[in-house]
Amino acid sequence: MVMELSNANPVVHEKKERRIRLAPENTDENAAEPIDQLEIFDHIRDIKDPEHPYSLEELNVVTEESVEINDKLSHVRVTFTPTVEHCSMATVIGLCVRVKLIRSLPPRYKVDIRVAPGSHATETAVNKQLNDKERVAAALENPNLLDIVEECLAPTFD
Repeated sequence: MVMELSNANPVVHEKKERRIRLAPENTDENAAEPIDQLEIFDHIRDIKDPEHPYSLEELNVVTEESVEINDKLSHVRVTFTPTVEHCSMATVIGLCVRVKLIRSLPPRYKVDIRVAPGSHATETAVNKQLNDKERVAAALENPNLLDIVEECLAPTFD
C-alpha cells in the first residue's frame, strides 16, 4: 500500500541557530525560573514531520513567533501552520506538539494547540480535536497513532 503525501514537495527552510540562554544572576534557589517563548520553541522545533524527514522548524510549521506564553497564568499556546491547507497530518502534528509540551513542562501549565487561522480546510475541527482532553486521551490509547507520535518525537542527531 502506497500512501499519498499531502505535500509531496514541501519548501524546506534553514534551521535557525540555537541561542544560548544565560542563567540569571542572584536567583533564589527555591524560585522557579520563568519559562519563556524561546524555551517552548526549543522543545518543539525538532519534532519530525510525520510525512517527511524534516523537522517542523525546517518546514516552517512552527516558529518562535508562533509560541505564546503567559508564565504568570501558566498558559502556553502554540499556533502551527500546516504546509498545505488540506494536510491530512495536521491533527497528528498538533498531537505531537501537545505530547511534547505535556512531557516537557511542569504540570501547572495549560497547553493550547491551534492551527493558524485560514491555514487549514478543517481548521475548526482540528482545533476542537487537539484541545479536547477526552479526544486526546483516546488518540493516545491507539497504539498505531502512539507509534507515529513517538517516532515524530524521537531525537535526531544532526
